Amino acid sequence: MTDHAQRPPADLLSGIRVLDLTNILSGPYATYQMALLGAEVIKVENPKDGDLARKLGASPALNAQLMGTSFLAQNAGKLSVTVDLKHPEGKALFRDLVASADVLVENFRPRVMDRLGFGQEALRSVNPGLVYCAISGFGQNGPLAGNPAYDQIVQGLSGVMSITGDAQTAPLRVGYPLCDTLGGMAAAFAVVSALVKRGRTGEGAFIDLSMLDATLSAMGWAVSNYLIAGVEARPIGNQNMTAAPSGAFRCADGPINIAANKQEQFEKLCELVGRPELATDPRFAERETRKANRAAINAELEQALAAKSAQEWENLLNAHGIPAGRILTVPEILAHPQIAARDLVQDIAMPEGDFGADFGGVRVVRAGFDLADSQPTARCPPPWLGQHNARIYGELGRDQAALERLKADGAI
Repeated sequence: MTDHAQRPPADLLSGIRVLDLTNILSGPYATYQMALLGAEVIKVENPKDGDLARKLGASPALNAQLMGTSFLAQNAGKLSVTVDLKHPEGKALFRDLVASADVLVENFRPRVMDRLGFGQEALRSVNPGLVYCAISGFGQNGPLAGNPAYDQIVQGLSGVMSITGDAQTAPLRVGYPLCDTLGGMAAAFAVVSALVKRGRTGEGAFIDLSMLDATLSAMGWAVSNYLIAGVEARPIGNQNMTAAPSGAFRCADGPINIAANKQEQFEKLCELVGRPELATDPRFAERETRKANRAAINAELEQALAAKSAQEWENLLNAHGIPAGRILTVPEILAHPQIAARDLVQDIAMPEGDFGADFGGVRVVRAGFDLADSQPTARCPPPWLGQHNARIYGELGRDQAALERLKADGAI
């Protein structure tokens, strides 16, 4: 593969203009994926304070500047314009924006855009080829459609929390915004799929993206076991319901995940830990008997694993085809040579003076895939609120005098 530093930015979505009317995470994550692939993503924000994520993050100083870390993480590579969608002149300006766009993504509650006069039918008359993606907690119809939804609400309703943790700790929230992220990923996939169809037919599309639906569709065996076999998923902590021994185990200096899911992997594991007799013990000889005696096999293995460090076991087991990996912290994995080899973290310089002399720029995570001839890359820093009003609205025929009047009137 070509060296990362020598490859150009990915251009799979070059020439596609995306209007991003989203806040916080699900929508911004979706459009960030598009920006990494070369789309021109324009954040369309309210003039007062923009995306709520601008005020969220671990740095109060950045939050005060409307550049919170939550915003910086998902909005590199985008442009920003401001517009008041309730202002008559703001509405006219927004219609011109829509006419110039290929995609619109919003994550308001259902029917908010209709009340503003910008529902799918209204915008279809402005731009028949528009791909309109509406992200919401529960979709555009159904008894929950009008309810507000944040990630934790969807985690609870979806069943995710009921199977996270163990019998003592469940229900437990997953430690990052899982449902927001799954919703954003599904939205990006749906938008790109609709663009493929539009390339063939010229027709736009309306995408009704439910975070709840996206989460359930990604829950795998937790859902399929119940739908097909009538077996309800239960919280079993760090163990794998489908196999044993498969889960987290204590070593001499800390924990390790081991997944000896195949018979040959189990037998090799017993040999490597110096307990070959476990492979022929009637309690552990077959997959189903091992699952039935999970606690016993885990105890036997942990006793043997105490002889070496987690790093030593990780090296040894992987060398013999048994999946194993230490349980790391976020700083530890970000410093891992694997992440460096994949060039996953992108360093983006901010214009000098934007955050003060002590600010070293922004570090963001690229897409979760790579390309042979190019690299998903943010082409510019996260934007200040309204930073690109003059550029984008100038393209739509508004000169500086008009922009100054629109700003004075509160339209932008």
